[in-house]
Amino acid sequence: MKIDLTDTNASKINKALVQGRRAIGTPAVGMVLTMVIVTDEENAYDAIRAAEEASHEHPSRTLVVIRRVSRTSRDRTKSRLDAEVRVGSDAGTGETVVLRLYGEVSDHADSVVLPLLLPDAPVVVWWPVDAPERPFKDPLGALAQRRITDMYAVEHPLDALEQRAASYAPGDTDLAWTRLTPWRSMLAAALDQARTDITSATVESEAENPSAELLARWLHARLGVPVERVVTGGPVVTAVSLGTEKGEIRIDRPEGPLATLSLPGQPSRTLALKVRSTSELIAEELRRLDADEMYAVALAGDGAERKKSRA
Repeated sequence: MKIDLTDTNASKINKALVQGRRAIGTPAVGMVLTMVIVTDEENAYDAIRAAEEASHEHPSRTLVVIRRVSRTSRDRTKSRLDAEVRVGSDAGTGETVVLRLYGEVSDHADSVVLPLLLPDAPVVVWWPVDAPERPFKDPLGALAQRRITDMYAVEHPLDALEQRAASYAPGDTDLAWTRLTPWRSMLAAALDQARTDITSATVESEAENPSAELLARWLHARLGVPVERVVTGGPVVTAVSLGTEKGEIRIDRPEGPLATLSLPGQPSRTLALKVRSTSELIAEELRRLDADEMYAVALAGDGAERKKSRA
């Protein structure tokens, strides 16, 4: 069910939400958090779709904030709020409100969002693109227990990584780090099996890959060994090698959803290691809303030495 509201306010939007829930017979008590998505018109569809898919695991109220640029100077000073309220099958397992802000009200999005937050429920803010330099200082970010950015969405991701490191606050995270969860889990499991000291490490990936840089920094911080970065043709992270006295531990995923794990003195084995969708990444981030200490460690780690592409 969809309800369109033109030149509206938060009170009318809340009434529309109640009206929609009554019409389909769905209570609001099952929702566990408020997800605020700050995006532009171009990226709104994909972001909403990802949030709705994630809501099957985490029923939530999703507030989509889209700041619209007015074409004339007269329109820039005229404030207006349009809203599209979605409930039922049009909003996953929760409810969605798309907020389009015009004029001066676009500079005060937090005052529009605040009355629409679920009472006594955590707040998560996600910037699919164009995240602020200091997310926790942003008026919308200040409302949230969790602030999600994505370095893949910027033109110079490694510059963005340094910016995130300089401005980090507990509650910040980035989908470039979330993409590494399967890699980190497999590396930890491999080390449990190998039971040997690590003397060196290498991370191979496409150029300017923020996930690879975070992985290299995490390995350096946790293992205390030098980590080399080797640039390959990709896609994304393609391999990780750990040097030991007994031989090399290596996870190799040149392409596709499968990787090969090699351990000293053991036969190679094939593991599932696919590139996950945005909805899967968001769902993972919503499972825990406390500070991600390992992300902070990876951000603060030293950059790794880079080598040219392998043949």
